Amino acid sequence: MKNYNLGYLIFLSLAAALGGFLFGYDTAVISGTISMVAVQFGLDSISQGWYVGCALVGSIMGVLMAGYMGDHLGRKRTMIISGVLFTVSAAGCAISGSLNELVAYRIIGGVGIGVASIVCPLYISEMAVAQYRGRLVSCYQLAITVGFLGAYLVNYALLAYSQSGAVLGDWAHTIFVSEVWRGMLGMETLPALLFFAVIFAIPESPRWQILRGNTDAARSTFKRIYTTEHAVDEQIAASQEVSKKSTDTAEWRMLFAPGIFKALIIGVCIAILGQFMGVNAVLYYGPKIFEDAGLSGGDSLFYQVMIGLVNTLTTVLALVIIDRVGRKQLIYWGVSGMIVSLIAIAVYFTFGAQWGISSIVLLVFFLAYIFFCAVSICAVVWVLLSEMYPVKVRGLAMSIAGLALWIGTYLIGQLTPWLLENITPAGTFLLFAAMCVPYMLIMWRLVPETTGKSLEEIEKYWTK
Repeated sequence: MKNYNLGYLIFLSLAAALGGFLFGYDTAVISGTISMVAVQFGLDSISQGWYVGCALVGSIMGVLMAGYMGDHLGRKRTMIISGVLFTVSAAGCAISGSLNELVAYRIIGGVGIGVASIVCPLYISEMAVAQYRGRLVSCYQLAITVGFLGAYLVNYALLAYSQSGAVLGDWAHTIFVSEVWRGMLGMETLPALLFFAVIFAIPESPRWQILRGNTDAARSTFKRIYTTEHAVDEQIAASQEVSKKSTDTAEWRMLFAPGIFKALIIGVCIAILGQFMGVNAVLYYGPKIFEDAGLSGGDSLFYQVMIGLVNTLTTVLALVIIDRVGRKQLIYWGVSGMIVSLIAIAVYFTFGAQWGISSIVLLVFFLAYIFFCAVSICAVVWVLLSEMYPVKVRGLAMSIAGLALWIGTYLIGQLTPWLLENITPAGTFLLFAAMCVPYMLIMWRLVPETTGKSLEEIEKYWTK
């Protein structure tokens, strides 16, 4: 007999996961605006690169701030701040009068992405019951992929509308017709306002409240999650036990405690290695890679849409099975499939033209790679990072691991065009396959299976 309110937990998780949707939308919407913004402001290639990459600078700033904010202001207040940043960014981009203004608002949105990428999965992890924590935290990753698709669909719809000959008022005509890139960026205002409003309707994390000595408020929240007084008392007692052990230790000093420092280094390694296994190279540069294989521009964009759909649908599958199969089993099977798929892609680029192999085969290899990636490392990384650190330094440690992830994202974004040009597409994908090996070894030898364990049990594993 269950002693928890699953419906309420799902509501809390979906509310926080809206931050992931904004993350995905803000990241992907830029792709449909680059050419129009370049014409509008007369951008050269360097300026275009800065327009695309400036949000990443904000994301790194946001990650650095998120841990401190989450640990000192609380998880809820920090999510509210990120909602404000997303809203200001979206509205500001829509009315920007110069490139400098546009870049400034994009950086503000990047800060929101960085903050949300840490505090939203952290909040879901702390609210969830152990049996469903993997699935509920995976809602955040699912929301990111839905945000990607949402941005692609909004870009497509608004571009079609702008070409329909619609007649609107002066300001509306500018935003939705003559300078439709403003509408593409500005439409993020709607989900950002929804996120901002919904966060006011959810409670603060009870584990954070106990850490701050506010046991009465934590009890009130736990009573809405658990249906029996005994279960509430158990959760409070477990949280108080681990909280007392860390109360006398400063946050930064606690990070260097032997077990915690080991967990921190492992988190940094899996965060940055995950980026060098190729997923963002495929998601960001897919059209270019397909064009290198001889496809037309239209076909390459269609193939990229197929990749986005498989990414989203596979994330749904991962959400369903992650708490049944287990984190490590998903990694073993998924990364093994990634290695095989990456080698197959490299073989295609080496011998495909010589052997007369259809480009459909290349699409199949890419879809297989995205399937194995989405069902394993993409689904697992935020779950692991949100559950493997002690409550007192959870925000701070996640910020450090998240910073490593964003640095990896930046590096792979900058290096992929160089790699494709200098070591060929075949060599690039063989390199990605090689990077899967240390990731697998770290998960096998150093990371415990956390499926079904409470956050307090996981904390005791590292601090014993």
